[in-house]
Amino acid sequence: MTDRPPFTIKVDQNPYLGAGGQEMHAIVTVEASGASLGGPAAGAAEVIVIDASGSMSYAGKMAAAKRAAEAALRVVRDGALFAVVAGANGPRMIYPLEKTLVAMNARRRAEAVQAVSRLEASGGTAIGSWLRLADRLLADRDGAVRHAILLTDGKNQHESAEELDAALRACEGHFGCDARGVGTDWDVAELRKITSVLLGGFLDVPDPADLEHDFRQMMTDAMGKRVADLALRVWTPQNGRLRFVKQMVPAVEDLTGRRADRGQIGDYPLGAWGTESREYHLCVEVPPGDVGRQGRAAWVKLVLPDGGEELAHANVLVEWTDDEGLSTRINARVAHHTGQSELADAIQEGLAARRDGDEERATTRLGRAVALARQVGNDEISGLLDRMVEVDRASGTVRLKKDVDAAAEMSLDTRSVRTVRTRQDDESPGTGG
Repeated sequence: MTDRPPFTIKVDQNPYLGAGGQEMHAIVTVEASGASLGGPAAGAAEVIVIDASGSMSYAGKMAAAKRAAEAALRVVRDGALFAVVAGANGPRMIYPLEKTLVAMNARRRAEAVQAVSRLEASGGTAIGSWLRLADRLLADRDGAVRHAILLTDGKNQHESAEELDAALRACEGHFGCDARGVGTDWDVAELRKITSVLLGGFLDVPDPADLEHDFRQMMTDAMGKRVADLALRVWTPQNGRLRFVKQMVPAVEDLTGRRADRGQIGDYPLGAWGTESREYHLCVEVPPGDVGRQGRAAWVKLVLPDGGEELAHANVLVEWTDDEGLSTRINARVAHHTGQSELADAIQEGLAARRDGDEERATTRLGRAVALARQVGNDEISGLLDRMVEVDRASGTVRLKKDVDAAAEMSLDTRSVRTVRTRQDDESPGTGG
């Protein structure tokens, strides 16, 4: 691919372990740099899936969805393959009418916008069937950046959880999917599961008027992708193991269970890339060493899955020492991301306890989240927590608010995994390759 951006990997860590120590943490920053890439997007394949169930006819949601789809279509570049699908009890083609993708040009853009303008809401919600059609449309587009945008306003009520899971298994690894939930009647856990499996992101859109901006930005980001699929390849020494690998920026996503195992080497899927930077937290368990011994705790590579072409690499180092000052020092970026991971867990556990009526646990976990949000400097989450709890600044006592609207709770749940970069970005030494 001639327009592939250059990649770099930087590792932030404290390489020192006490005598016999085994657990090494590191933050791996993967960056694709360079100017924004222009030119035709012949390597892009995009499906826009709009919920057209009956509930979309209320509160201005369908009108907003049409404007949003139009905004997205105007961002799709000439030459990119695309289609628009409406979802209800089953999916149906909006543009083109045949079950295929077509290359964008001025005529098709106008026809697609016109077709979307005629969309009407009726029927139920069966998201798995919508994803299966997107998968069919995007199949056999090897080398293209395959992506779908999904909008829904409701729960997946017209197919079973098992049917949705089966659809996700069928689609996994085939395309990326970003999703938006509009209103307050959709299921946060459901969209989280969909976008987690399909290596995308999701957000809540309480006000349908905000959909247009959101869709335009999602499609702009999609059109900026220039590498269809990447993997993080991690080598660990004999008798060592990678305890976990988590994406931390732009959002917390545990990739540990996605490992394609090759013995001492494991590949972890990262999805499509444009000009961007993402951060990953690795925890490696290494065989214990004697004081003064130096070694490699892990060897991290960025590879193209097909053929395994290496794009960048870096080492996670280890050195055993009897200097307690060295071995107990905590790397600032490791500490920052550990706090962000704990923050996401605290919020989701607190909200689950609140829904279950366990006020004591909800108060404890959301109170902990308040402290962590301040610690890591996540102002957005701090603001959302303020809508859920009251904090006595003098005593630190936390109390759950009684009257919390559904939109506030959904926003906190949805955005709990969205992270901020450490303020020590320029202060933490790193190694790269």
